Amino acid sequence: MAKGRNRLIFLALLSGGACAGEFDCIIEPSRTIEVRAASEGLIEKIWVDRGDRVKAGQVLVTLDSGVERAATEAARYRSTMQGRIRTGESRVEFSTAKYNRREKLAGQSFISLHDRDEALTEKRLAESELIEAKDDRRLAEIEFRRLSEQLRLRTIRSPVDGVVVDRLLNAGELADNRDLRKPILRLADIGTLFVEVLMPIEAFGKLVLGQSAEVLPEAPVGGRYTAAVKVIDRVHDAASGTFGVRLEMANPGMKLPGGIKCRANFAGVNGRSALASPGVARPERKPAQVMPDRPM
Repeated sequence: MAKGRNRLIFLALLSGGACAGEFDCIIEPSRTIEVRAASEGLIEKIWVDRGDRVKAGQVLVTLDSGVERAATEAARYRSTMQGRIRTGESRVEFSTAKYNRREKLAGQSFISLHDRDEALTEKRLAESELIEAKDDRRLAEIEFRRLSEQLRLRTIRSPVDGVVVDRLLNAGELADNRDLRKPILRLADIGTLFVEVLMPIEAFGKLVLGQSAEVLPEAPVGGRYTAAVKVIDRVHDAASGTFGVRLEMANPGMKLPGGIKCRANFAGVNGRSALASPGVARPERKPAQVMPDRPM
């Protein structure tokens, strides 16, 4: 909220303060998201551009995935192979029948106990080989799922309903998941908007969480909208004699833009000019960074 507060103080200085019952505010996106790749790779195609609206789950970027597709197909085939299991089942069946025959013969003293024990050992080895073959196929199935997840991550989808704020890379460039490299896209979630309000310190204690407020965006947007108190700052700005309040406002159809000035009215709270010189603000909050989860 520090960023919104600094902007509000500056705007209040320019505008001369709010009218009675009205407080300076700024309408901002609820989230700003940097879209990166989960792993390094060449960008094959970017499906959106600056200013485009996007829906949650919509494909934004496709990375080159030829190697991943081939590895996934090989793992899929290995996970369905039946040869070793059928061979093991045949050996178990044969060794079991052989042992049963020798057990009967040994009971009648037609063969030595050593011959019977050899047949028992062969039976147990065959059973162990069958278990190993089944374990290998199970591991192949797990490997197939792992590679399928890696392949899925080569397609980057939008985590939110919002708009594309900026496009920083193009097809053919290298996408990297390291923080020092540029993200591919920046998105803003404007399906829900945050209204950052600058309140005089005299208003502290007169607001409660969940309280309704009326928001009036500046021209040419205009109109009247209802928002609810989401956050009340507990650390005030002593230099300006103000504190920040965040309102949450639904934005159906993403009709309202983010980054515009507004006025906010609170029932039972008298307006006062929030003019003051900006004090020392808290560190600016960085945008949230979202990427597909890595497979285990």
